[in-house]
Amino acid sequence: MLNHTVSRRQLLAAAITTAGSCVLSPQCLRGQERLPRLSFIVVSDTHVGYREKDAAARQWEKTAGEIARADGDLVLHLGDVVDRRQESQYPIYLAAREKIGKPIYEIPGNHDPPELFGKYIREAIDTVIEHQGVRFLLINNAHVDSHDGFLRDDQIDWIDSQCAAAAKHNQYLLICMHVPVHKNLPPDRAWYVKPEHGQTKFYQMLDKHTASVIALMHGHFHNGIRGWDDRAPIQEICFPSALYNQDRKLEARGAPGYNPDEFRPGFTLVTIDGGQMKLTYQPVGFDASLTRTCDLRLQRPG
Repeated sequence: MLNHTVSRRQLLAAAITTAGSCVLSPQCLRGQERLPRLSFIVVSDTHVGYREKDAAARQWEKTAGEIARADGDLVLHLGDVVDRRQESQYPIYLAAREKIGKPIYEIPGNHDPPELFGKYIREAIDTVIEHQGVRFLLINNAHVDSHDGFLRDDQIDWIDSQCAAAAKHNQYLLICMHVPVHKNLPPDRAWYVKPEHGQTKFYQMLDKHTASVIALMHGHFHNGIRGWDDRAPIQEICFPSALYNQDRKLEARGAPGYNPDEFRPGFTLVTIDGGQMKLTYQPVGFDASLTRTCDLRLQRPG
């Protein structure tokens, strides 16, 4: 059963007391059962109101209809709900959202001012969802005046406390932020959380929790499925836009990581089962086109 979301402020006081008690490790997990099969849907960058036309709204309505028919316990929207801060587009987004019939949880992108996101989507922006042995951390690391990401010290401390709290309850974590933390230089976008904006401190914190964090999940790139596994077992993934994607020939040009050859607008079906995470690309209006399998090397006994 899907639990209710709880805000960062509500959880911080309780979670911080566990921060030094137990980092999730094989020793902490000894005797525990495997993570149950988990299936959910990721959509991102709907940009309703794009170029002040209604094409993006029509595309989102079509996408929402297909998500409603797809398998998955919940839906994550990884930011840029509307385009260029247009307040008038949030009710249009929400009208199509109602057709999905599944729990859906958004984070802001750099096109979503926090005050409008809080007004129309969710007042508690940084929050956590607990579902089937997993904590989904939803974090706003986008600024409306920049393509880069930003993580404040208090946000990193909160993520740290959530990882420690998850360890206490033998849970895994998926961390959702619009902008990736992973460095991506040209020919890539070069949009990420720079060292001076929290990258260094975040990765130092993350190094304590590599046994409990499954993946960092992002939108923002409009490049289909774009990912890195050089910090394995933690996966770092940017998910495709439901509106448009671009082929930047990243694999042919030797960019680090992976970028499978599929760039039609779509969403992603995510299944975690048996120590693997499968990403199935679902172009809107077409059959599922490809699957990328990530080996999670989960450190929990079978």
